[in-house]
Amino acid sequence: MADLETYYRDLMAGKRSGFGDKLLLALLRISSRPYALILRLRALSYRLGLLPSHRLPRPVISVGNLVLGGTGKTPMVAWLAAQLMNRGKKVCVLSRGYGGSAEGEIRIVSDGEKLLLSPEEAGDEPCQLAGMLPGLLVVIGSNRYRAGLHALERLNPDVFILDDGYQHLKLKRDLNILLLDAANPFANGLTLPGGFLREAPTAAGRADLVVCTRTPEEGGAAPVPGKPTCWTKHRLSGIVPLGGGPISGFEAAATQGTRVMAFSGIANPNAFFDGLEAVGVRPVTTLSFPDHASYGEQEIAAILRLKIASRSTVLLTTQKDAVKLVPHAEKLSGCFAVVLELDFQEARPLEEALVTLLSPNRE
Repeated sequence: MADLETYYRDLMAGKRSGFGDKLLLALLRISSRPYALILRLRALSYRLGLLPSHRLPRPVISVGNLVLGGTGKTPMVAWLAAQLMNRGKKVCVLSRGYGGSAEGEIRIVSDGEKLLLSPEEAGDEPCQLAGMLPGLLVVIGSNRYRAGLHALERLNPDVFILDDGYQHLKLKRDLNILLLDAANPFANGLTLPGGFLREAPTAAGRADLVVCTRTPEEGGAAPVPGKPTCWTKHRLSGIVPLGGGPISGFEAAATQGTRVMAFSGIANPNAFFDGLEAVGVRPVTTLSFPDHASYGEQEIAAILRLKIASRSTVLLTTQKDAVKLVPHAEKLSGCFAVVLELDFQEARPLEEALVTLLSPNRE
């Protein structure tokens, strides 16, 4: 699986130059056109009411993207949830529960007091969010409308956040937030299977508001003209022990002579490794697993082998990976999770949208 994912990414990036590779790439790109058309017809069917879309009796904020891989949805959801909770709102995140054994079922991951499902059951991101924000409600289900009804009956939230919801058109939303990478918002412009887009760039027109992540120092032009746009950077703010504890700075990992190994199982591992370099942490070696990787004995053994071979004393990984590694904390001595936060350069359009959404006079 990991080899196939690596091959696909290399193929899309033009790093495979054999005749068979070029032929396959051409066929995949040709296939992108009918796939993009099907997706447009699907979205149009929802807009015209030919396919049913339901509304929950509480405000719904959707956070999603167009490009496969990490644009920062989880830190964006966490930021939104924190903003709403600071306003006294009872917040429920609705997630698919991708990669968990309970995927497809409607299950409560967190009731705001305790974690009720493991990452193996609920998937890594729902458990990560529940662990980041005490008091946050998290419910999974492939049908997010029904999951929302279940949450209303059992937990009675004030507002919902639809995680990775841009393409989940079965549920109506009151604020539709689209995340785009500021440096490369639409990848190569092609949908699957010939590119990295879930939908054609024109689908960005459904957004009420665009949040550009990984904004470069020099800024950039708004990728979706006419849409309110916020600008953020990803900031690695510190590290926490694998089993939990207070956040600390990078001094322990950045001290001269400290040998650091970094590993992850996320969609864009190089962004994580580059981020470490940016804060002065220079790993002597890195290890990448597939996105949403499960950490069984084989994966743990691979980490420990490389740790020994590289003579590393500190292991760094992402928060998303860390929630699945807690059962192995004793074996992974010296392992820390790196805390990722959003640093907004411009948040006013989003803050104004939240004020409007939560206004008692909102129709």
